[in-house]
Amino acid sequence: MIRPFIFLLLIAAFPLLPAANASTHGDPPDDSARSVFEELDRRRSNAEFETASMTMTIHNARGRTRTRELRTWDIHRENATKQLVFFEAPADVRDTGLLTVTENGDETQRVHLPAVGRVQSIGASQRSDRFMGSDFTYEDLGQQNPDNFDFTEMDRDSERILLEAVPRRESQYARIHFHIDPQDYILLKAEYFNDDGEIFKRLELDEYQNVSGDLWRPYYMVMFDLENGRKTELRWKERTFDEPIPDDFFTDRQLRRGIPR
Repeated sequence: MIRPFIFLLLIAAFPLLPAANASTHGDPPDDSARSVFEELDRRRSNAEFETASMTMTIHNARGRTRTRELRTWDIHRENATKQLVFFEAPADVRDTGLLTVTENGDETQRVHLPAVGRVQSIGASQRSDRFMGSDFTYEDLGQQNPDNFDFTEMDRDSERILLEAVPRRESQYARIHFHIDPQDYILLKAEYFNDDGEIFKRLELDEYQNVSGDLWRPYYMVMFDLENGRKTELRWKERTFDEPIPDDFFTDRQLRRGIPR
């Protein structure tokens, strides 16, 4: 399954009704399109352990900005992925954390707000809520399992493959267009459509670096809220790969304790 756009963390809001399932209209599944999506995911998942630090900058419609510092810890395994995200700064959000765990296709998300003093589960009705005032929603930060979409290859040339993904379960998106580099299978851009067929959000990724083999990582991404004239930028400062992370990092206890020391 494809990993969270951030470790991404992060990372915005948009409510929708359940999207139509393409297969209900008699169209056969596009296995070649799905295979492209799965190859993109395979290459993103080559590192079992990953830690990172980054800067999040939120721009409102008036041009004002808020800056936050974050750290993330990720484990990618065959039947499970786990991600822990903590805010480091400023002081009013320090130790706010989000834990996302997917095991055998089942996903849970829990958040800890120090001011509240307890761990809260993210329910289905909250998946379209903005995460910490950014332009990423909890749905954006979750896992994107190929089994939850119907894929169609819309276009292909030497510079990009365009896939359309229609959600099979309740989502804030009616469909998503993924623009993928056909050489290195990296995500270049994603466009998010509402029920009226309009693009109301767009994710762009840039400054890719080759970590090893066919493993690439972006060091800059930006989510645009096109309806409200907002955007949220993420810029990675450092990444570490394949240094083991204890399993007890990914627990409610760690969420309550705050940033691992």
